[in-house]
Amino acid sequence: MTTRTSDGGRIELTDLCKRYGSGPLVVDHVTIDIASGEFVTLLGPSGSGKTTTLNMIAGFTEVTAGGIRLAGRDISLLPPHRRNFGMVFQNYALFPHMTVAQNVAFPLRERKVPKAEIERRVGEVLELVDLGGLGGRRPDALSGGQQQRVALARAVVFSPSVLLLDEPLSALDRKLRQSLQQEIKRLHQELGLTFVFVTHDQDEAMALSDRVAVFNSGRIERIGSPADLYREPGTRFVARFLGESNLFDGRLRADGVYEWNGHKWAAPAADGTPEDIDLLVRPERLRIATAPDEPPPGANQAPATVTSLSFQGTHLRIELDYGGGVAGCAVVPPDAAGDGLRPGSRIIAHWDPGHQALATRN
Repeated sequence: MTTRTSDGGRIELTDLCKRYGSGPLVVDHVTIDIASGEFVTLLGPSGSGKTTTLNMIAGFTEVTAGGIRLAGRDISLLPPHRRNFGMVFQNYALFPHMTVAQNVAFPLRERKVPKAEIERRVGEVLELVDLGGLGGRRPDALSGGQQQRVALARAVVFSPSVLLLDEPLSALDRKLRQSLQQEIKRLHQELGLTFVFVTHDQDEAMALSDRVAVFNSGRIERIGSPADLYREPGTRFVARFLGESNLFDGRLRADGVYEWNGHKWAAPAADGTPEDIDLLVRPERLRIATAPDEPPPGANQAPATVTSLSFQGTHLRIELDYGGGVAGCAVVPPDAAGDGLRPGSRIIAHWDPGHQALATRN
């Protein structure tokens, strides 16, 4: 299939809302500007509003308030078939009585594309998703991963400007899911379409996306690049949802000192009420010392008890209890902790103040 630069795939959601009957808003004033050719993932737990938002973009769910614009044109009231979006579902939604080639050709036949052109496009897109030679098979003769490739081929064969993907990999096993993640990323790069992807899997969102919109109770809690959200999650909810953290619920003083459980740590100044700020350190930023003189000068540090250790090949995972009801973990090289470390060992967790972040409490 001929690659191209995306044209007209910019999506703008402005104060988008959805309410069923007289109930509360399930999508609550969501605003996001998705650039043409961008890969944006809507990430959040079940019931957070991400799938409802995708369904409003697709036209399957009626908008209660707010607007949806495509390339500057309001499409809020357009039926799904007039939005011309590609759609990939979790359950593949293939026609069981049709062959692979017939499934992929279906949207082209609906658009009255000439037969010779259909054959050409179907052949190209099947090669694109590594299904060349399987056009004559029926879906029940394919693996789950192959069926999802057929669904992807069908969704892009008519060259839509936008591809919407609703948890397309959640029914697959982990190894196959990782393989198809790379296929989806490759398709995005080659086709240049705008991708809007829904998932509850943080690793999937981080691996695929240009930007991630983290949903919480119908609202976008935070939006940014995967790296930015991981390093500076901004809120406790995002910090906990995107990866693991050593999270301390202390108090930030006006002089740039963070107090927790009798400890005083160097911290950057922050806007807002000091009592509303948590301090977090990601596990890979934490270091372990067994003697008081080991942490380098200027390091923030906290004593902790090792509760468990697990060797995971490339790293050692150390579960920690800081006291005060706070647990955390460190991820260190396999030989970094020494041979004497075991559950019950007392250690000093330490970190560079430049490797911590502050997060507001939700």
